[in-house]
Amino acid sequence: MDLVALQQLAVSLGIGLLLGLERERREASIAGIRTFPLISLFGTLCAQLGQFLGGWIVAAGLIALAALIVFANFTKFKNGDTDPGMTTEIAALALFGVGALLVVESLMVGVVVGAAIAVLLHLKAPLHRFAARVGERDMRAIILFAVLSLIVLPVLPNADYGPYGVWNPFKIWLMVVFIVGISLGGYVSYKLFGARVGTILGGIIGGVISSTATTVSFARRSASQPALAPLGALVVMIAACISLVRVLVEIGVVAPVAILQMGLPLGVLLAGSAVITALIYPRGDAVRHRMPAQTNPAELKPALIFGGLYALVLWAVAAAQDHFGSAGLYVVGIISGLTDMDAITLSTSQMVASGGLEADTAWRVILVAALANFIFKFGIVAALGSRQLMIRVALAFAAVLVWGGGILWLWPAESADQ
Repeated sequence: MDLVALQQLAVSLGIGLLLGLERERREASIAGIRTFPLISLFGTLCAQLGQFLGGWIVAAGLIALAALIVFANFTKFKNGDTDPGMTTEIAALALFGVGALLVVESLMVGVVVGAAIAVLLHLKAPLHRFAARVGERDMRAIILFAVLSLIVLPVLPNADYGPYGVWNPFKIWLMVVFIVGISLGGYVSYKLFGARVGTILGGIIGGVISSTATTVSFARRSASQPALAPLGALVVMIAACISLVRVLVEIGVVAPVAILQMGLPLGVLLAGSAVITALIYPRGDAVRHRMPAQTNPAELKPALIFGGLYALVLWAVAAAQDHFGSAGLYVVGIISGLTDMDAITLSTSQMVASGGLEADTAWRVILVAALANFIFKFGIVAALGSRQLMIRVALAFAAVLVWGGGILWLWPAESADQ
């Protein structure tokens, strides 16, 4: 028995059942919980036969399936059903391709594509809500940024320029696209769920978009509504924790070889911050609120500003290391961390990936920058927020600073040859 072929058929059956169940619940007239598994199995069988008889088998199977779909729709229209929806039909064709992909590519790729199709089918209502809530300005900003990224990025020179050779136009804009993409994911969630969400989800979404902007928004709200101080402190802490999650994601993408060495101590900082956040959770209070209006992170101006800031931090890190050694890096980390964690995280991670900086030094610089960022956010709360919010945030942030200081002091340093 060919166990690989049986495994492919089993996975194909599972994906077909998943999509068929979703379509059956939607009362699709073309195909449901029995037809969809047959379509996926048909695609897999065609691909398996194609390995011996030639690729024309897959093409013939796809044409046959398309003909059946056309006939089914013709019958449906003839019986008076004039629904123009094509989602189920396209999903059926895509499922045939997934079934074939399980054979010609890999099981993992096929499973990922099949799961993506299932998610798209299931999220019909949220996706329609998102499309309805995206305004003309949002759409224009997203399209402009996508066009610039897809057209400009490939033609930018992938070479080092400037002092210390740290300015690579291609890599700088690639990091801009990466950071905006993270923030844009939070903005899409904001548009999907609307302004009225739970406190925890609101803090998470705000932290993904911009933890600093979230802090500013809730500080201002607490000034006019002091009763919001407990919830405001919770949202500010959640957003700050999410900014640390962003740091770990950025390290994992830019310097994956050092993710364990750099991510472990920063993960401990995140864990301690999460515990402190749980301790300040306002028991018994309402946990729903209206999120402040969020700005689209795909706007070109903020993206260009971040690109300039990132380029400046790249130069500052290289210059500080050249003139002052590790001590200079900490100064740059503090200054950069006061306003933005992304730039210092990306710049130091890139240096680690290229071998220009030890991972042990890099994570310490990032941690110092993170603590400086907490201090900066407290300054925002003190300047814009109510006294009640300031006290609560001060206590929470002080605990984080003590925890972070303990990590810096007690975490064992690793030698360069390890």
